[in-house]
Amino acid sequence: MIELSGLTKTFGRIRAVDDLSCTIEPGVVTGFLGPNGAGKTTTMRMILGLDRPTSGTATIGGRVYRELDEPLRTVGALLDAKQVHPNRSARDHLRWLAATNRIPVTRVDEVLDIVGLASAADRNAGTLSLGMSQRLGIAAALLGDPPVLLFDEPVNGLDPEGIRWVRTLMRTLAADGRTVFVSSHLLAEMSSTADRLVVIGRGRLIASTTVADFVSHSGVDAVRVRSPQLDTLSRLLVEAGIEVTAETDGSGVSVRGAAIEVIGEVAARNGIVLHELSVRHASLEDAYMRLTEADVEYRSGGPS
Repeated sequence: MIELSGLTKTFGRIRAVDDLSCTIEPGVVTGFLGPNGAGKTTTMRMILGLDRPTSGTATIGGRVYRELDEPLRTVGALLDAKQVHPNRSARDHLRWLAATNRIPVTRVDEVLDIVGLASAADRNAGTLSLGMSQRLGIAAALLGDPPVLLFDEPVNGLDPEGIRWVRTLMRTLAADGRTVFVSSHLLAEMSSTADRLVVIGRGRLIASTTVADFVSHSGVDAVRVRSPQLDTLSRLLVEAGIEVTAETDGSGVSVRGAAIEVIGEVAARNGIVLHELSVRHASLEDAYMRLTEADVEYRSGGPS
């Protein structure tokens, strides 16, 4: 289990992480989401003792990382897959890590096989593709067979087969009762992988909940409407105080704040023909974009 209590980190006048408190529980995959600059990597670095908190604590099983005798046996992590000596082979890199934590050398070939790098074990790390480097980083995280695992963008550079493999691995590790904490910008992948979410913006906690609750409480379910009399229906709905948004291709509208029955009754009373009236359930991406909109630090402008 990972526990964050009042975790804060400032760099000069910048407060990268702001009084962050939450618990990352074992037995489930917890996704860590937030816009660029939200403080996700800084939070993970503090959990791993790479950055010292300005205040507050980050503990693993009740202890801070620096107190762990053989840390790779307690927590495994992938933060930057390219932080490997380029002239050291994949196997030698893992052997070096194993020696520092009294991990049997036989474990090295086990994890190389788990991540699919057995055939590339003697290649220098500097010659590996980004996807292969990601696999080597995951192998290093698994080396000590730890109960707690942290992954920062683990599918970066992987092909579709690799992404699916990582998804299965994460869920298998969680099913074994491990704590699995995964940061990713791929919301569709997190929707398929994570059971719970920790969402932050500008270093502050936005939500710590299940994926299902996060989506359902975002209030972004909508009704899709298509009609040959769309302009008339849209006007009537807006006059009734209902939010109506035109779809970009002009084929229909998205209606929020009214049950599907209410929309149908408005159309029936006014003799409006409907070609479609369907509920569009919110996705994780919809919920995330709505709840983090105010916390996006770098926003793209429209085309000039």
